Amino acid sequence: MTVSSDIEGRIEARHREVLGQPPRIAPCDRESVAEQVQATTQRLRGGVVADQPPMPLDAIPEIMFTMCRYPDLWHRMIDLTIEIQGANATLDLRDRKLAILRTGWLCQAPYEFGEHVNQARRAGFTAEEVERIITGSSAPEWDEHERAVLRAVEELHANTMVSDETWEQLSRRLNDEQLVELLVLVGQFVATAYFQNSMRLRLEADNRGLAAR
Repeated sequence: MTVSSDIEGRIEARHREVLGQPPRIAPCDRESVAEQVQATTQRLRGGVVADQPPMPLDAIPEIMFTMCRYPDLWHRMIDLTIEIQGANATLDLRDRKLAILRTGWLCQAPYEFGEHVNQARRAGFTAEEVERIITGSSAPEWDEHERAVLRAVEELHANTMVSDETWEQLSRRLNDEQLVELLVLVGQFVATAYFQNSMRLRLEADNRGLAAR
């Protein structure tokens, strides 16, 4: 999928803004916190996808070595992630990824968007679908439910509230618990965009940020 020169220019400008300077909070030395970070990483990965093998120290994302400075807060954030993205999650994986990616794009969050494009691609999303998520709910190829998920994210971003029309459309497939979970999921990833962008979190080697497809 070819990115237009206009979008490419805006991506480059946003990357300079968010990523063009060193992180505001440096990660801890890996060896000094190895045991703590490996345990936390395993809890997070195993909580979201069961039976994950331990990750080698040098493969663990840098975010884990930054947020380990604040273990109480970090573990509570991980608890929420496990609850709404792990075995207890009630939303379908595709709905979750649609919501997360649209949130990451609207927040212009390079780390968040790029990481979740990689996850979405592994889950079966195509580059064309990612491109459509960037376009949003107005893209004609979505079915009515997918369009409502994307539109809910857009309405929350613009007005901090889902409209009656979108709520009614979502309710045709989602029960009350799933509707609430969707709202919390979007809120979690807005908060994640806030701290990742503001801390100038560096991209991992396989993360293309807002250019990911």
